Amino acid sequence: MKQQYFVVIPVSLLLFSLFVPATLFEATKTTEKPLELFVGVSIAYAHIEAIESFVDQVSNYTNLIVLGSTGITYNPGLLNEACQYIYDRDFSFLIYTEVGWYIQTPWLEYAKQTWGDKFLGVYAFDEVGGKQLDMAHPYVREAENYTDASNQYVTQLNESLNYLTRYYTDEVTYPLFTSDYALYWFDYKAGYDTVFAEFGWNYSRQLNIALCRGAASVNNKDWGVIVTWTYNEPPYIESGEQLYEDLVLAYDNGAKYILIFDSNKDYTESILRDEHLDALQQFWQYAQENPRTTSSVSDRVAYVLPEGYAYGFRGPADKIWGLWEADPPSLEISENFGSLLREYGTKLDIIYDDQLTLDLYYRKYIFSNGTIYVP
Repeated sequence: MKQQYFVVIPVSLLLFSLFVPATLFEATKTTEKPLELFVGVSIAYAHIEAIESFVDQVSNYTNLIVLGSTGITYNPGLLNEACQYIYDRDFSFLIYTEVGWYIQTPWLEYAKQTWGDKFLGVYAFDEVGGKQLDMAHPYVREAENYTDASNQYVTQLNESLNYLTRYYTDEVTYPLFTSDYALYWFDYKAGYDTVFAEFGWNYSRQLNIALCRGAASVNNKDWGVIVTWTYNEPPYIESGEQLYEDLVLAYDNGAKYILIFDSNKDYTESILRDEHLDALQQFWQYAQENPRTTSSVSDRVAYVLPEGYAYGFRGPADKIWGLWEADPPSLEISENFGSLLREYGTKLDIIYDDQLTLDLYYRKYIFSNGTIYVP
């Protein structure tokens, strides 16, 4: 995650409020086994001693570490040392990379043989969808229409992921992870196994959950949440109290992975203070006392966008694919979603009209053109 950054855009949130307290709607529970949960920190600085000390500090109330600095992951000696240290303290872990030849088959095979299932996979690239929307290193620079943009994005990102993984063996697969703040659906279509929705800035948490969870559900993938920066300057991250609320919100909405991004803008040190670690520890206790069981997709409602309609949802002036200004349906779609969110709360997902098998998923589909379908 060495190259992780957040683009600040002078665009306000939607005119309607999209924030819904996690306790406002009760999740529908089943009698199935508790959901698997990974809770941890993405460490994006490269001081091995500081990383090891931090791992010791949080070992009683986290179980996942992302080695998010290429200063570690591109240095085989430091990478092996960090992975072994994390493994010895019973953590699962991910490693971040951007360039295929830095993490090749011999190391991946060594990692699987040495650390087994604790090595979860590769965190590949970062915020690809958001960068497309904000035209910061986009895959698509021009397109004939929304469908063409979608096809270009999915194809080119898939090629990048295939290039990144071209050294992988046929016998062993290494799941691909990333985080994003937009275009989750298209990230999954391009080949990611898990996407972390970013909780940051003043962006709506429940909106990003609806987008990411919906995309993961229809594509039969996992999803998670990563709490990122709120400010460009210290303290960077939100308060401990707000952090705890965000962690609980992610948990109550069913996230399998719940992470905190930890680094300053220079990628040199931790930004987490005692109040944040206290919040993390408090949340871990909450999760132990409130075990989740699977909430069926058939208990939720889907708001269905037109195929390829990659609208940013950050305000009525946000763009589509970063290439087109908001069109007449954009405001109507935003207003409709706001109304539906007030009605359905945590039961609402956003998906796309992309070869859907309607009878297999949600209890109700509400299309952006007003059509309603109940299987």
